[in-house]
Amino acid sequence: MTESSAAAQSPQSSPSPSYTTAVTVEDFRRNLDAVRARIDAAAKRAGRDATEIRLLPVSKTVPEERLRTAFAAGITQMGENKVQEAQRKSENLADLGISWSVIGHLQTNKAKNVAAFADEFQALDSPRLAGALDRRLQAAGRGLDVYVQVNSSGEPSKFGLEPDDVADFLAALPAYSSLRVRGLMTLAANTSNEARVRECFSIMRRLRDAALEAGTVGDGLLSMGMSGDFEAAIEGGSTCVRVGQAIFGARATPDSYYWPESSEANQSQTDQPPTNS
Repeated sequence: MTESSAAAQSPQSSPSPSYTTAVTVEDFRRNLDAVRARIDAAAKRAGRDATEIRLLPVSKTVPEERLRTAFAAGITQMGENKVQEAQRKSENLADLGISWSVIGHLQTNKAKNVAAFADEFQALDSPRLAGALDRRLQAAGRGLDVYVQVNSSGEPSKFGLEPDDVADFLAALPAYSSLRVRGLMTLAANTSNEARVRECFSIMRRLRDAALEAGTVGDGLLSMGMSGDFEAAIEGGSTCVRVGQAIFGARATPDSYYWPESSEANQSQTDQPPTNS
């Protein structure tokens, strides 16, 4: 999903914006200021307080030396899709004390890796994975903040629970005591129809509100919105936007690397997370 131009088009359908690659501390600060200005404007349009919206910079594919520069510019938390890449970076940049969030689909046999280093996991989508994470975390004496991923668009290329399954899944999560449920996460529809994209955000807000009423979703946070659609997500209630290219610059890696075909999405052991930023 690419991530607002004319009202008739979704942010995802617009021609790819020209993202400025950040190399120096000044570059990163300039890009961060631009993103935060967009967050502030979107929050103002929605009658919200921008301070309640967390910016999660997504550092996937960015070399470690540039992440050190990003840290020097004030970025202290980073999101990664692939657990192997995230763990390598967490080890090699351990001296910086960065908080790492894994935001991509996870194989159950990689639960031990996430349990070892991650501060947050935003793609919890099955009891099997919840159990695997809980066992590994219990053994490590750790807890983990988690978001439950929902397939709000119904697209077969995406991971996540079906909306109708969310309530029961949330109700079962207290059995996994090391998992701290913070909220829900989604990727909006990959379409040029802006109304369709915004409906995905509306679905998430309704699910979150119902879960808050039931007392099953912790803080009731909503992680939704990326480099091209986070303004619409904020207007739809997002409390965490996952922004990569608008901060770090355009990626050479094609979106297909992070967006599996339907056949891959249906394989329980695939490790091709469908999360763009």
